[in-house]
Amino acid sequence: MHLGHDAASSTGVSRRTFVALTGAVAIGALVAVPRATAAPAAAPGLDDPAKKEIGMKLVSSAENSSLDWKAQYKYIEDIGDGRGYTAGIIGFCSGTGDMLDLVELYAARKPGNVLAKYLPALRQVDGTDSHDGLDPNFPRDWRTAAQDTVFQQAQNDERDRVYFNPAVSQGKTDGLRVLGQFAYYDAIVMHGDGGDATSFGNIRKRALRSAKPPAQGGDETVYLDAFLDARVWAMKQEEAHSDTSRVDTAQRVFLRAGNLDLNPPLDWKVYGDSYHIG
Repeated sequence: MHLGHDAASSTGVSRRTFVALTGAVAIGALVAVPRATAAPAAAPGLDDPAKKEIGMKLVSSAENSSLDWKAQYKYIEDIGDGRGYTAGIIGFCSGTGDMLDLVELYAARKPGNVLAKYLPALRQVDGTDSHDGLDPNFPRDWRTAAQDTVFQQAQNDERDRVYFNPAVSQGKTDGLRVLGQFAYYDAIVMHGDGGDATSFGNIRKRALRSAKPPAQGGDETVYLDAFLDARVWAMKQEEAHSDTSRVDTAQRVFLRAGNLDLNPPLDWKVYGDSYHIG
């Protein structure tokens, strides 16, 4: 589970405009209204390659203070959040199990790699912030492994399996466009999808108590506001996440602009730093 620095999440909302129908009804009594011959093409989701690249940059701006997300394969540090080492493109953590899963996948694809010898220690420290069996050389060996394209692909695949694909799938099920799908992804990245009150699933349930998503007949903007309110509440439950700028000056910026599809240009801030995608 990533918890990282400050993931900027970009979400745009197309505000719905109320159209008065009385005149149209009156005219319709005299003139038949032509039917559309074909439905418009579906808008791309966050899994569209260009949109996914934007999503990766938004998260990296928050987690790593950089848009260069591919430079983060080698990132590793203990940020003092109780999750042990945080590392890689999505902040895999030694204390939350996802780093263990990643290193197991890497070992399966490339037996005898430089990180394989740490598997017993990673199993031992899972669920804690301990570095037992990892120090002093684990960070150095992680950075060595990060130069290996096999390890880079393993990071990509685990990011997608654990975080990206579930978020996009749930977002589409709820009838959300790119912004909403990204809001879900950023929440899963930070909070995971376990059973605790601040997990993604429970953030979503909290939002559903006050608004309905489009798939349930609700207004997308109203629902996303409710989801982001619930997300901010969850962040404030933990000191390490108490800075909510990745929502306040990033995702809500796109929502207020009506940019539900995260169409560039995009401008946002995270932890006071400004970012731009042209």
